[in-house]
Amino acid sequence: MNTDTKNRMTVPVIASEKNWIEGSALDQLNRSAKLPGVIAAAGMPDLQPGKDAPIGAVFASDSHIYPHLVDKDIGCGLCLWQLNMRYGKIKTDKLEKRLDSRIEGPWDGDLAQYLKVEGIAATDFDQLSMGTIGYGNHFGELSRVKEVFDSCRFAQLELDAKALFLLVHSGSRGYGESILNAHASEYGTGGLNVGSKSAANYLAAHDHAILWASANRKLIARRFMDALSASGKQILDVSHNHVLPGQLNGSSCWIHRKGAVPLDQGPVVIAGSRGTLSYLVEATGDQKLNRNTAAHGAGRKWKRSDCRERLEKRYSATSLLKTEFGGKVICEDKDLLFEEAPQAYKDINIVIQDLLDAGVIRLIASFAPVVTYKKRRVNRED
Repeated sequence: MNTDTKNRMTVPVIASEKNWIEGSALDQLNRSAKLPGVIAAAGMPDLQPGKDAPIGAVFASDSHIYPHLVDKDIGCGLCLWQLNMRYGKIKTDKLEKRLDSRIEGPWDGDLAQYLKVEGIAATDFDQLSMGTIGYGNHFGELSRVKEVFDSCRFAQLELDAKALFLLVHSGSRGYGESILNAHASEYGTGGLNVGSKSAANYLAAHDHAILWASANRKLIARRFMDALSASGKQILDVSHNHVLPGQLNGSSCWIHRKGAVPLDQGPVVIAGSRGTLSYLVEATGDQKLNRNTAAHGAGRKWKRSDCRERLEKRYSATSLLKTEFGGKVICEDKDLLFEEAPQAYKDINIVIQDLLDAGVIRLIASFAPVVTYKKRRVNRED
């Protein structure tokens, strides 16, 4: 634990000695916890340094909204779909071929009608970005159930252990970034007083970006299912970059999360890297230590700029297109292939164990990657 004597507040970090947390991430966590109005904070086991604030953290404020604690990809999150396809009934090679370049680039459907049905107002980013995965750590992944830990809860969620699942990780693309940039151009990393016009304007744009990001993930899933000639049902869709109204010790506050998933909205997926397991979990315990929050994934271990130099002498690009679970990776951008290698991430099993040892989650099931889709074409401007 880390004690902030100025604000008389303890900043817990849920991480064991087996985990590795960068000192710069802890520094960012402690500095951010000292911002005016911040009354509680916690670091998750996937804590890592960000640009102006840590990734993998939660902050509660009773007087200010801090857009930089949400960062640019407002509404980024994970959705999980159960497909009407049986794992084992179709070969991985065929799945890989079906996920062709039709998934890339602007969607060729009736976007105006789609936005109308979803109740999303049009933006300047719709035509190029809606329904697209994006760059960085975003992906679409076909997965299979590896292990069921809680068969009763698994059955309650109407999940089928033999089905093929689709996990989509994406956000608000350039739209969310434009909202943060507009704020930063006037206020920098400064906060907005709760109840002020500027705070209301930011929250209105933020809430729209949350809806936009969710609709984006849904359309990505639709494009995958169309490519596979499949259908499915959505199991969950949860954001891990947001600021939401909440309660702390009986008082109203604003909960900021950046790369941290809420546990008060039902089951969530904590994603591993493209070569490791992902976990379906839900909350347990009183949730006070972690502020109703869990890690959103494994968390980066290396900077992107370091990955290729670290790995290229040990691994060929071809070897990185296969996983230890027999899955395949679709990524035709060589830089991205190395930047997102499993070796660049923390051990997801340690992250999960830290949360289990803290008594804040319980396991429902784990999923192994079958085909992880990153990119069919190289386009660094995306």
